[in-house]
Amino acid sequence: MAQKKNTWLLYALVTMVTWGIWGAFSDQTVLPKTLVYVMWALSMVPPALVALANIKFKLDVRSKPALLSMGVGLLGAGGQLVLFLALDYAPAYLVMPMISVAPIVTVILSALFLKEKVSKLGYVGIALAFVALVCFALPDSKDGVVSSWIWILYASVVFVFWGIQAFVMKLANNSTPDAESVFVYMAISAMVLIPVALLMGGGESLSAYGAGEVWKVFFVQILNAIGAFTLVYANRYGKAMIVAPLADACAPVIMCVISLILYSAVPTVPQVIGMVAAISCVFIFSRE
Repeated sequence: MAQKKNTWLLYALVTMVTWGIWGAFSDQTVLPKTLVYVMWALSMVPPALVALANIKFKLDVRSKPALLSMGVGLLGAGGQLVLFLALDYAPAYLVMPMISVAPIVTVILSALFLKEKVSKLGYVGIALAFVALVCFALPDSKDGVVSSWIWILYASVVFVFWGIQAFVMKLANNSTPDAESVFVYMAISAMVLIPVALLMGGGESLSAYGAGEVWKVFFVQILNAIGAFTLVYANRYGKAMIVAPLADACAPVIMCVISLILYSAVPTVPQVIGMVAAISCVFIFSRE
């Protein structure tokens, strides 16, 4: 058990680091959000090929694991597309706090249906993770305009999708002998929604932008894809009610550190509190 414990935590740490770096550089692009989605979906292909190579290209094609794994991908990618709609009607400082605590859905579903349990100290760690999530979600400024309250509906959909996604990921992992198949189906589902993203963007083409900008976005997005890949492993060996809040809460710590180094950005008081809470929950979960 000690080896598995260390394994899930290692994979979760890789997810935190890659997502943190991705988050720090993801805003440095002139591409529309829908085209960024296209690049993200394409960036899932290289890790998916690595995953297939790991299992000698013997993808689990049984209906149950395939459907569950496709469900994981569609919930994640679909939530991303709905998020674009929410951000069309309201600024990020309103939308992100609402969806940032989506792991609470994962915790509830895992406790009810997977019967996952943690120690009393583990529950303290989960609470600290949500403290960190809320602190990082607090706005720095209020410079946006709300054009319609429909953003609440869209944000609620994202909240539910992403909360259920981690729970379904655990179910998918439990239904197949390898985590690689889960990720491959996630990559397929991301690709399936590319036409939807292009329609949402009015049919814009990547050819309208410089090759340098396109490649920059691709390499930034591949960090997101790698983080998703290792998250599947973390979810396989760890408890969903721990992995989900831990990964989401700690990635912003990396983002803050990078911003501090590169942009001389001074973290806000809530961000400092969030960093302390996130680091504390990592130490707690390492003993869980």
